[in-house]
Amino acid sequence: MIQQDTNRWVGISMATFLSVAVALVFTVPAALIIGVVGGAYAGWAHFDRAPDPDLSLSRTVSDDTPRLDDTITVTVTVRNDGEFLPDLRIVDGVPDAVEVVDGSPRLATALRSGKEATFTYEIEAVRGDHTFGDATVVARDAAGSVEVKSEVGDDASFRCVPTLTALPSFPLRAQSARRVGRLSTDESGAGVEFHATREYRTGDPLSRVDWKRFARTGDLATVEFREERAGTVAVVVDTRESAYVARPDDDSAVEYGVRAAGSVAATLLDTGDRVGLASYGPDMTWLAPSLGRDHRQRFRRTLATDDAFDPTPPDARFFSESTFQRILKRLPSDAQVVCCTPLCDDGIVRFLRRIDAHGHSVTVVSPDVTGAASTGDQLARARRRTRIRGLRQAGVRVVDWPIDEPLAATVARAERGWRA
Repeated sequence: MIQQDTNRWVGISMATFLSVAVALVFTVPAALIIGVVGGAYAGWAHFDRAPDPDLSLSRTVSDDTPRLDDTITVTVTVRNDGEFLPDLRIVDGVPDAVEVVDGSPRLATALRSGKEATFTYEIEAVRGDHTFGDATVVARDAAGSVEVKSEVGDDASFRCVPTLTALPSFPLRAQSARRVGRLSTDESGAGVEFHATREYRTGDPLSRVDWKRFARTGDLATVEFREERAGTVAVVVDTRESAYVARPDDDSAVEYGVRAAGSVAATLLDTGDRVGLASYGPDMTWLAPSLGRDHRQRFRRTLATDDAFDPTPPDARFFSESTFQRILKRLPSDAQVVCCTPLCDDGIVRFLRRIDAHGHSVTVVSPDVTGAASTGDQLARARRRTRIRGLRQAGVRVVDWPIDEPLAATVARAERGWRA
């Protein structure tokens, strides 16, 4: 609890002394009257007792497990368990990442002993775990000359875990994993695409004998198909402070990156690929590639609630080399990387090219949050295009995602280009 003077009556006190001085020097009765009245008010303000607030606060959240972008109604009730408070002002502790969309989290009122005051406002749900902070309370005496500042709160919170929305498809590079799946390789095995024929060997399945060739030539031959194998993928989200760029009144590039990561992961998990998750930022997290329903739920919760993917920028120092080494050490030897980043600087380009140089195929999903309103915006856009061009020339696939269009449409367009 902090007590301080408001200095509200300083001007009146000075005016009082000036009026008395004028009255004495120039014998002006009106000035003397003004001085007396002002002195009475100043004296009242000086000797008025500072308030001693004794308050309790409770919050009611209309939905503690909302869906993304749902509107939540917050009702705050303050009870005065102490003396009469003639001037009470309250500012609720709204979570930092949450935006108030209707009403106000503030209240100014007088509150008698034993009485309650209630106010409501509405917020928009964003992903993550969100706990309300203590409300700031300022109580002033009747004269407004002294104020006492304190904090009061409860443990109200809510959690928003968005669903993972799959894309129609997300193509991966060919690789040499040993699990049967959807990626074509240059080796023969189980599959549906013709690869080659070879001389029949004892024990070969009769269903794979080339009977047409036998009827034509009398020679037994076995048909081999191109083997299809499952992919192993690590989805990496750029969560450095510099990645929290945004257009005015819009979500940051990290938020778009998290959405893209969820969509890519859902798509790959649906097709039987093993998918992991990592953050490239000060607070690194790692979820090893796996599959199955339980892993999908872990992926979803981690992406939504882990501190590494916080909607607000980090304030810790970032060590690029150590983070690179930690990610590289955890990547399975056959894993490829899908990185969701706005490509806002050259540091992320170096990271991606180093990952690719260590034998891990890289695909970039890059939300374009650059604008064109100013010279600075145009320069940032030009530099980003240069980075994209450099990555593509180095053999790195880049999905350049204009955030004004659905990601599925951008991926489909990029896939057509890769096939051309």
